[in-house]
Amino acid sequence: MSSKQQETKTEPEKTQSEASASTVSVEDQAEAAKISNPTPCGAISNEAGSSPGDAKTESSRVASLEAELAKVREELSTVNDKYLRKLADDVNFRKRMAREKEDGQRYAVATLLGDLIPVLDDFDRAIASAETQKEYAVLHDGVTIIRRQLGSVLETKYGLTKFNTLGQAFDPNRHEAVAMIQGDAGDGDEAVVAEEFLPGYGLHDRILRTAKVRVRMPATKSGADSASGETASDGDAPEAATGAADNHENDKQEN
Repeated sequence: MSSKQQETKTEPEKTQSEASASTVSVEDQAEAAKISNPTPCGAISNEAGSSPGDAKTESSRVASLEAELAKVREELSTVNDKYLRKLADDVNFRKRMAREKEDGQRYAVATLLGDLIPVLDDFDRAIASAETQKEYAVLHDGVTIIRRQLGSVLETKYGLTKFNTLGQAFDPNRHEAVAMIQGDAGDGDEAVVAEEFLPGYGLHDRILRTAKVRVRMPATKSGADSASGETASDGDAPEAATGAADNHENDKQEN
C-alpha cells in the first residue's frame, strides 16, 4: 500500500476514537452534576409516590391552621377591647376622685357655716334690740344667750370641748405659761395653774388651742430652808430667855 492509502484508513479510526472519548466525557459530566446537585427527598417522594390522598390531607391541615389563627386573632381582639375599656374606666375614676377631692376641700366647711348662720341672725337681732331699747342689760342677756347657743352647737355637733385649767398641775401639752408667780412652802412641790387668761379647747382627743395661764411655781429648796431656819431660830429665843432667867434666880439664892 501506498502512504496515501494508509493515511486515508487511519483518519476514520481517529474520528471514531475521538467521538467515543467525547461521549465518555459527556456521561462523566452528567454523573458529576447528579452527585453535586442531589435530588431532594421530598421531590423524590413526590415524584415517586405522590397521590391525591396526600394532597387532601395537606389542604385540610392548612385549613385547620388558618382556623386556629383566626380564633387567636379574635381572642386577641377581645382582650384588647377589654384592656382599653379597663384603661378608660381607670382614667375616669381618677378624674372623678380628683374632682370629688377638690369639691370636698372647697365645701368642707359648708355644714359648719350652715350651723353658724343662725348665730349671726341672733347677733343681728340682739344689736337691733339694743339700738332700739338702749339698755345694757338687754344687750348683755342677748349676747349671753347667743354665746351659750353657739357653744352648744359646736360641742354637740362637732365635738368641740372647753377644758378647765384652774388648780390643775401645769401640762405643757395643754397649757401655755404666759406669766409665773412664786409659791409658798405649803403650796406643794409641783407647778400649778393659778390663773387663766384664755381657755383651751380640744376636738375629741386632739388639742386645738392651749390655754394661756399664769403658773404658780413651787417654793425653791433654799427658800424653804431659810424659812424653816427662821422658824427654828424664833423657837429657840424663848428657850434662851428661860435659861437666862433660871441662871439669875440661882445667883440670887447663892448670895
